[in-house]
Amino acid sequence: MDWRDIKVSEKGNSFIYKDEILFKKEYDEVLKFHSPGIAPVKDESGWYHIDVNGLEIYKERFARTFGFYFNRASVIDEILWFHVNEKGARLYNENYAWTGNYQENICSVRDLNNQYFHIDLDGNPIYKAKYKFVGDFKDGYACVKQLNGFYKHIDKNGNFLSSKEFLDLGVFHKSYATAKDSTGWFHIDKKGNELYCERYSMVEPFYNGFAVVDTLINTKQIINEMGVVVLEI
Repeated sequence: MDWRDIKVSEKGNSFIYKDEILFKKEYDEVLKFHSPGIAPVKDESGWYHIDVNGLEIYKERFARTFGFYFNRASVIDEILWFHVNEKGARLYNENYAWTGNYQENICSVRDLNNQYFHIDLDGNPIYKAKYKFVGDFKDGYACVKQLNGFYKHIDKNGNFLSSKEFLDLGVFHKSYATAKDSTGWFHIDKKGNELYCERYSMVEPFYNGFAVVDTLINTKQIINEMGVVVLEI
């Protein structure tokens, strides 16, 4: 049985495989299976993880568990967050106010002072800075909101990609990212340079060379990577 073929029921309290309920059991709540074939579940004993045979993979119980990414899962013990391995053991000693899921071997966390940063697979911060917010890494880069309220992109060493700051930022998608300044949204390259002069109330990432945008007068358009309008929609 391939765990990828196991689905969560419509009620979100059991697993379905080939239109049949698995394990002959309903839980209080379940989340979908993740690699290498482990799912979070909740019953009267609390939250924990099971394998594709419906067997618990450890004895510990938590206030909440989430899916495994890079063989690590976020869990909540009372109100404190941290990551565990597939044996339910803590991966590091630190406690957090929130932990994300590992992406590209790196995870975003919020400490008990409500400041954000990224940690590596061993739970060590990958840089010294603290931020108001950080996003997940994608293709080697992440968005961070600095303590001054402005956004920048960083690489996996915590270095800024440019000196330019923005009111808001999106992750890079095929070399370009969405960005916002005082006049609206637009697209930038990895050096922080705008691709065109126009500003919009909303921009989507480029999809095969084109992006959907909402103009400042509430019309919707499709533009190319040079900012040329190719279609009114």
